[in-house]
Amino acid sequence: MILSINAQNPQMRLLRQVVDILERGGIIIYPTDTVYGIGCDLFNKKAVEKIYEIKRRDRKQPFSFVCSDLSDISKYAVVPTYAYKIMRHLLPGPYTFVMGASRMVPKTLLPRRREVGIRIPDNMICLTLVREFGRPVISTSVKNAAGEIMTDPEEMEEEFKHRVDCVIDGGVVGDELSSVVSLVEETPQVIRAAKGDVSFF
Repeated sequence: MILSINAQNPQMRLLRQVVDILERGGIIIYPTDTVYGIGCDLFNKKAVEKIYEIKRRDRKQPFSFVCSDLSDISKYAVVPTYAYKIMRHLLPGPYTFVMGASRMVPKTLLPRRREVGIRIPDNMICLTLVREFGRPVISTSVKNAAGEIMTDPEEMEEEFKHRVDCVIDGGVVGDELSSVVSLVEETPQVIRAAKGDVSFF
């Protein structure tokens, strides 16, 4: 199923359909401010396992997830004061911040190092969806069989129609990933320089 949702003014009746899919343990494809993401309910173990299978990803490589705002992040991560100031300045935006995981994060998502990657994308569809759902949503990039980032929702629907429950068409987005910055230590460490400006870290 593909749902066309307005990127500037998302239709709530359509987003509620997507929320229902997430509540039932479904897998969705949705836009962010960087690339399209494959996601599910952070707390649905079966759905998370299914995404690992779709992505053919090593279980030692945890997925990032999307939170709705900074207060939401503090439930799932240990946020030092300096980290809060950085995130308040840069979010919503094209960054994934890595921090120590709180006890709220399901063990299925944690490798030996208890760290999580968290995003608050600058995308109205994504943020409104997560806010309406009330829980974080897994976020991992949509790639085709050749490992290339996909940007066209109709092509994604064709590629994944038997493996995901819904594709949100929020328009064509770019193919540049988020910058990844670790806030675990006392000073920020850039893990991946991509769409978000990391020159000031």
